[in-house]
Amino acid sequence: MITVTGATGALNGATVDHLLQHVPASELTVVVRDPARAQRFADLGVAVRRAGYDDPAAMRAAFEGADQLLLVSSNDRGADAVALHRSALDAAVGAGVGRVLYTSHQGAHADSPFAPARVHRATEDLLAASGLPWTSLRNGFYAHSLDWLTGPWRETGVVTVPADGPVSWTAREDAAEAAAAVLLSAGRFDGPVTLTATAAPTFAEVADQAAEVAGRPVGLAVVGEEAWLDAQRAAGQPDPVAQFTLGIYRAAAQGLFTGTDPLLAELLGREPRTVRDQLAG
Repeated sequence: MITVTGATGALNGATVDHLLQHVPASELTVVVRDPARAQRFADLGVAVRRAGYDDPAAMRAAFEGADQLLLVSSNDRGADAVALHRSALDAAVGAGVGRVLYTSHQGAHADSPFAPARVHRATEDLLAASGLPWTSLRNGFYAHSLDWLTGPWRETGVVTVPADGPVSWTAREDAAEAAAAVLLSAGRFDGPVTLTATAAPTFAEVADQAAEVAGRPVGLAVVGEEAWLDAQRAAGQPDPVAQFTLGIYRAAAQGLFTGTDPLLAELLGREPRTVRDQLAG
């Protein structure tokens, strides 16, 4: 049995869709907070169980019978995500899960200025200490984030950022498909695996590709942190959100998102989607 949490979200929901192309629905279980939102899976014969990471007893019951468990990382910025992940792993241990897979991030690092990267690294440490076989899917930074991290360049003709650095922008759709392939690989992968696109362009290079897509000049303005933060506040962005986003650019400037790996292309059996694909879409 393959059990998947967060299946009403874009990432793990797409992973379940890919799994359904290869295994019977009777071999899949999804664990969600709101079963009504998972009705499309129930209609296909997938078992739907209710549980959240803040409900250990429900999680343990929901994870029963799982040979493999795909845990999506918490996206609740107001919660203690590491504590939630610890609770989920304790439930997995209690339920006798065979293997845990976790949606991590390429830049998982204890000292990253990007807060989720610190959560991912701490969770990987929990996985290593759990006693369970585990796989951490270190996905590249999701390429759809470019839609807001590059700003309104289509209107202004300028990509404005506080700092520049290389990022292996990776399509979330590709990461979801690869997660299904890893789940179907019979435990081939242990520990952290890196799933990224094949290139890691800087924002300057992204601007060049944007110009090619738009058919007109698109420049890059690196304005510095304070000027960028002032502009965000002036636009009505809450300061905590602006500071959170600034951490992405800081991590990119430190090279924490720069590495690429051929594994994603190998799992997909094709070249992953590119930055140009995202900009053109």
